[in-house]
Amino acid sequence: MRKGLIVLLAVFGMAVICVPASFAQFTAEEIAERPQWEEFLATANIVGEEQIQGDLAVTSPWVLTLEKDGQTHRALWKNAEGRMRGFIEGWQWEIAAYRLDKLLGLGMVPPTVERRFHGSRGSCQYWMDGTITLRTREEKKLKMPSYKVFSWNRATYLQRLWDNLIANEDRHQNQILITEDWRMLLIDHSRSFRTSKRFTTRLIYTAKHPEGPKLMSELPRALVEKVKALTFEEIRGAVGDTLTDEEINAVLARRDLILAEIDKLIKANGEDKVLY
Repeated sequence: MRKGLIVLLAVFGMAVICVPASFAQFTAEEIAERPQWEEFLATANIVGEEQIQGDLAVTSPWVLTLEKDGQTHRALWKNAEGRMRGFIEGWQWEIAAYRLDKLLGLGMVPPTVERRFHGSRGSCQYWMDGTITLRTREEKKLKMPSYKVFSWNRATYLQRLWDNLIANEDRHQNQILITEDWRMLLIDHSRSFRTSKRFTTRLIYTAKHPEGPKLMSELPRALVEKVKALTFEEIRGAVGDTLTDEEINAVLARRDLILAEIDKLIKANGEDKVLY
């Protein structure tokens, strides 16, 4: 009996080792539901609408209540475009971010589609119920369970790689969502995909970050390999017309900077400390 139990545990242990852990922040069940939510966002009836105003909503987005086949859910719609309060905004970059997230298997950006509202084209993003912002957590001094710190830190490194890749110059605490089980989700990408020299010759998150070193210290090997393998054609196939040729080439330029940064980390700390 005991010998059999030992064998069973050994086999179970081997199975656990052989199954690669997912780095996606959305659960497997949530990822499987994305196609139906994309269809819902694009086709559900609008039964309620409320515009968000104020300093925390520079782009004045709308919260829509959608209903279809007895299912009701909220969505965030925005059509911000052009220079607003000193920043270039683009609703199409919200959609590009979601599609690129899917291409990489990142699993951090909520479903986002194009939808017309009040006669205008815009992005329509699934509203993440049951989450709080990182700012709310800080303001309420909510303590993270000690056993979640390790995975949260790794999610932070994912966020840095992601924002480095898409040149998101506006990541702040209100754009980082925390689920009830302490997973990290990322919203608001309308200030991304920059093409200027400032965003194609250096990264946002490095050892030289203005707030102090912010490194991509630990990353999933599978994700790094996906980033390394990106091509212009592959990105175009994923994002469609939501990015220009120049914007795609800028992503690839930053990809090369990211890989160089990862190589530096590996030389300094060892590959087994950087890639998992």
